[in-house]
Amino acid sequence: MKYRRLGRAGVKVSEISLGTMAFGRWIDEQSSLQIVDHAIEQGINLIDTANVYGRGMDLGAETGLFGESELILGKALKGRRHDVVLATKAQMTVGTGINDGGSSRYHIYQAIEASLKRLQTDYIDLYQIHFFDPHTPLEETMSALDDLVKQGKVRYLGCSNFAAWQLAKANGISAMHHWNRFESVQPEYSLIAREAERELIPYAEADQVGIISYSPLGRGVLTGKYRKGEAPPSDSRLAAGEKRLEQLLDERPAIELAEALAPIAEERDITLAQLALAWVLKQPQLSSAILGVSKLAQIDTAVEALNITLSEKEWLLIDQVSRQAGIIIPPKR
Repeated sequence: MKYRRLGRAGVKVSEISLGTMAFGRWIDEQSSLQIVDHAIEQGINLIDTANVYGRGMDLGAETGLFGESELILGKALKGRRHDVVLATKAQMTVGTGINDGGSSRYHIYQAIEASLKRLQTDYIDLYQIHFFDPHTPLEETMSALDDLVKQGKVRYLGCSNFAAWQLAKANGISAMHHWNRFESVQPEYSLIAREAERELIPYAEADQVGIISYSPLGRGVLTGKYRKGEAPPSDSRLAAGEKRLEQLLDERPAIELAEALAPIAEERDITLAQLALAWVLKQPQLSSAILGVSKLAQIDTAVEALNITLSEKEWLLIDQVSRQAGIIIPPKR
């Protein structure tokens, strides 16, 4: 395993991190526990979850079926909590109450206590705001998060799905008040989704904010498992009816890109997934790439990708193929 700093912070995280959105949602507890064991054995020390991860994401907020992922992790990390950098998130709606979501001080304080209980821990290493909340002043959110750090319940702060201006404004407010700031941002970033290159990545580089990319394999599309005109594999996210993956395939030429990249991977005698992951890892501001795992073998394949170095010629060829496939690529600055 290889490790990088979390932005400007001193803590080091594995280049591959374990994403647990599938835990308790698409895979059962026993399989989830085995995945955590294997990930730690392979040197993965950053584990990412969220208070919303669970069956409620598919069945609706009224079911109250949220937090299964955190519950499973709480069991998995007994006796080895200090071996990992544990990250979770809050902000999305996790109930039917009027304040069961958002980034208010009220909800953040409720959410952190619930997450600590489910995770069976006294602190969260990286506490992240899941989405920008336009209805809550950033001063309120950042002040509440700073208090959690000072109370010892949180070590570092991060955000997810923030635009560059939202992240810059939040950290500007924190700097003005001498509060703890967001040390990381978690965008969707892959060969299929490159919008972060327009504003977010340049800002992160300038202000030393670590990037933790999610869906580096394009929600599984960049593994080559999906083909035009064919039914998806029965154990895939698409077969399970993941709405965001269906939306991705409707909006972008994702499968076409995967098919166009396959010959490049074959030339290197690596898998398409390894090629896609090596491309994301080449981003210098990246702290870690989150791997959404449902099978043990996926971890081994990802770890092997850490030793793959793309040449400048291959980098330019991949970029050219992306453009020809119709992927939106922001102009270079």
